[in-house]
Amino acid sequence: MSDLTISLIQTNLSWEDKSANLQMLENKIDALQDKTEIIILPEMFSTGFSMRAKELAETMDGPTVEWMKKISARKKVVLTGSLIIEEEGQYFNRLIWMLPNGQFGLYDKRHCFSLAGEDKYYTPGDKRLIASVKGWKVNLCICYDLRFPVWSRQTKTPDSTAPEFDLLIYVANWPDRRIQAWKTLLPARAIENQCYVAGVNRVGNDGNDIPHSGFSMVVDPLGEVQQMEPGQEGILTITLNRNMLDNTRQQIPFWKDADPFLIL
Repeated sequence: MSDLTISLIQTNLSWEDKSANLQMLENKIDALQDKTEIIILPEMFSTGFSMRAKELAETMDGPTVEWMKKISARKKVVLTGSLIIEEEGQYFNRLIWMLPNGQFGLYDKRHCFSLAGEDKYYTPGDKRLIASVKGWKVNLCICYDLRFPVWSRQTKTPDSTAPEFDLLIYVANWPDRRIQAWKTLLPARAIENQCYVAGVNRVGNDGNDIPHSGFSMVVDPLGEVQQMEPGQEGILTITLNRNMLDNTRQQIPFWKDADPFLIL
């Protein structure tokens, strides 16, 4: 299997201003010179981490999903990030995995952040999404999910012949006041799952004047970190080495000794 190139966009977000955020992100994506295959945006990239779900939600045929289709097709990349979606009177913090051909996958955030009241406004998801690109299996998660390792653990059954996924992605609005947990848990998820991990966090103060310092990063299966400049907007484009991943799993096959379980 071939290597995989991903781009992490670490940026400030205009509070609850969809048009400003979409224009800003489109400008950044269009200015990206490096060849890439996946572009990863922060959690609730069109609004910031808002609890005004009823006022800000869109449907799956709304303007933000259409914007994702347009950008993905024009740039010929997978585009992913989460936004506020309404379906049948329920609201979801939903990650979209948008393909250049207009097809997409969905993941609704499993662990709603009760400390901010997210559980009062949003319905939690009950299914994981493991997408596929260039032979890589990609497990997609959102922010607070990072604190719950069972949800993102490689599942192993008695007849498993390979790990379940190769790359674990977290999109986030993770505040600076708890950034040490972010910096600790992302490498932990990479080491325990013997996979790459990409964590994309925003910077700047949100509408509640909560500061965010970013620290977006890519972690390899041995826990080595490539981290973006904290507090600064920027784009990190990095190529994930398939041989390194496969050799790590073959030479120190810890994943084979994991406890078997299934997430139902």
